[in-house]
Amino acid sequence: MKRRDLIIIGAGPAGLSAAIEAAQYGLDVVVYDENALPGGQLFKQIHKFFGSKEHRARERGFRIGQQLLEEAGRAGVEVVLGAQVIGLYDGLIVQVVRGDRIERVRANAVVIATGASENMVPFPGWTLPGVIGAGAAQTMANLHGVRPGNDLLMVGCGNVGVVVAYQMLQAGCRVQAMIDASRAIGGYGVHAAKVARTGVPFFLGHTILQAEGDGKVESATIAQVDERWQPVPGTEKTFAVDTICLAVGLTPATQLSRMAGCTMVNLPGLGGLVPATAQNGATSVPGLYVAGDAGGIEEASSAMIRGRLAGLAAARRQGFADSQAAESRGQELHESLDRLRGGPFGERIRAAEELMHKALEKEAACQTA
Repeated sequence: MKRRDLIIIGAGPAGLSAAIEAAQYGLDVVVYDENALPGGQLFKQIHKFFGSKEHRARERGFRIGQQLLEEAGRAGVEVVLGAQVIGLYDGLIVQVVRGDRIERVRANAVVIATGASENMVPFPGWTLPGVIGAGAAQTMANLHGVRPGNDLLMVGCGNVGVVVAYQMLQAGCRVQAMIDASRAIGGYGVHAAKVARTGVPFFLGHTILQAEGDGKVESATIAQVDERWQPVPGTEKTFAVDTICLAVGLTPATQLSRMAGCTMVNLPGLGGLVPATAQNGATSVPGLYVAGDAGGIEEASSAMIRGRLAGLAAARRQGFADSQAAESRGQELHESLDRLRGGPFGERIRAAEELMHKALEKEAACQTA
């Protein structure tokens, strides 16, 4: 059985960042990704990042992804595509499917960076062709050059909803409306304002009742909701649309961390059930780290920093990184993450992480009792 210093599962922003950081200290690093293209979500993000220059503001996601790939190549990272990891067992043994064969590889450390999956909401007609996730619409338009439909209803006004709605307008779709059960827009104001300036109406405090059509979506009906989130009779509105995009949140991909026996904790502020981790991404399983959305839903900028922290921790654990230099580097990364989370959106993350760290401390106390 082959043995590697570090195996990273997922070639998105967190995984590539972890690989680059670790390889710089001399680790033998391999990244497995089940997709045909690396880069995760970055390669369909055509919008510019915002915030500070430190966090790649005014750079487009797909360009950042390309830079990460080039940096990984220069660092000597091996990226294996079309490689689906189906098992993670005791002793950090990774089972991966490559083509028509299954390989088992042992690692001194593993970073899980498998991202997240889109949430769906069931409603009458939700299985009709034309009801898709907002991320799927983004993939069709930005990666494959396919417009998902002509007339679109966006369900969800968080970051994904407002960003994808604007990109669908750029792709030539007519966005008939944006709705959200919340009374406030959850996405960043700069993106929501760009959509609003095109004349797209926002219906806050509304939910979708049903999709109608003969074999495909032809219209959608929405209604206002009361304080108990129940539809208010008499407030129904129907839109002639052929596409309904659902942007109703993400769920961390935790299958491998659960298989490995990580301590799990349910934190709605991070997207639901997630592995309990220390600040450097270390889980309750020695040598196993989690980075990016697989450890809690945030944005790509934080995923890259969390990936760097996990890669650094893996290098330190194996004695590759000088303790003083690594301590300084870790402090630098933590301070950068704190600055990124300095706004109101960061409060949710900080509160959830505090609960997570308490869960890990409780687990450690139980093991030593």
